[in-house]
Amino acid sequence: MSAALLALAEEAGVPQAVASRLLSLGARFASRPFFAATPSFKPFESDALGACRSGAFPAFSITGGACALNCKHCRAEILKPMLPTGDPAAFEALVTTMIERQGLRGFLLSGGSNLRNEVPFDRYLPVIRRLKDAHAELEVLAHTGLVDAGRAKALKEAGVDVAMLDIIGDQDTIREIYHLDRPVADFEEALANLVAAGLEVVPHIVIGLHYGLLRGERSALEMIARHKTRAAILVVVMPAYADARFTTPERGDVIDFFAEAREMLSDRALILGCARPHGVERRALDVAATLAGFDGVAYPVDEAVEVAKILGRPFAHRHACCGTSSCAKAA
Repeated sequence: MSAALLALAEEAGVPQAVASRLLSLGARFASRPFFAATPSFKPFESDALGACRSGAFPAFSITGGACALNCKHCRAEILKPMLPTGDPAAFEALVTTMIERQGLRGFLLSGGSNLRNEVPFDRYLPVIRRLKDAHAELEVLAHTGLVDAGRAKALKEAGVDVAMLDIIGDQDTIREIYHLDRPVADFEEALANLVAAGLEVVPHIVIGLHYGLLRGERSALEMIARHKTRAAILVVVMPAYADARFTTPERGDVIDFFAEAREMLSDRALILGCARPHGVERRALDVAATLAGFDGVAYPVDEAVEVAKILGRPFAHRHACCGTSSCAKAA
């Protein structure tokens, strides 16, 4: 089995020596289920998973395609494929219609930030509360941005199931890439506020956020490790969305960070999220994450699914965001 896996990994762009190290690390997680997440954020099709175009789990943006921060790694491009909410009344009507006609089971509520990295979700919280009261099984995830204790409590009271935010561990990256005048400590404080409010929290780390270089990711990892989160999601900066000065992060550095994160967060689910480079880089990173014992991958390449099955891991496929409780239960 190991020989077959090593050969598959090498073909995918993970050298056999690296793959062997990842396999040794991943062995302790081999009995844990592996899930593939395919939310309806975008069309997706693969030989392993088939066509995934269901409208069961969309992403909505409160601000449409606008973001006051206009961070250099994203430039609001990640918002453009999302469905605009419109005003709260229009949003409530739209979600209700999608539940009735498309079998919508949940959604991600996102949006651009103001200049303090706060997402203006407040007007939509009463809508979420009414939707949750009317549809008990509906699962709501929110990209929160930085929040104080009061806003974290409001999210919980509205019925938000999962809170997600980026954790950044380098001051220069916050200032230069996010155009944000807030200290590193504010990111850990926001994380602590969400956990204290009783929310399920799934923080993200963007690998290569400093122009494609790794800088502050370990500090972000240490912050997450200090707080009781259900899971953590790693994503990798995508130069296609970014400022022209960005480069694709070095594959070996990213894989080394995968291994470090898997060891440090062994007590919770670790997921490779949907934002990462396409093509040969995605193929290598998906396989590396699966070998290392990650609990799930969003929109995985076929080779990652094959690795999970060769390892004999219980396998689940969810038409949902990888941060949902339904995915974490699989983990």
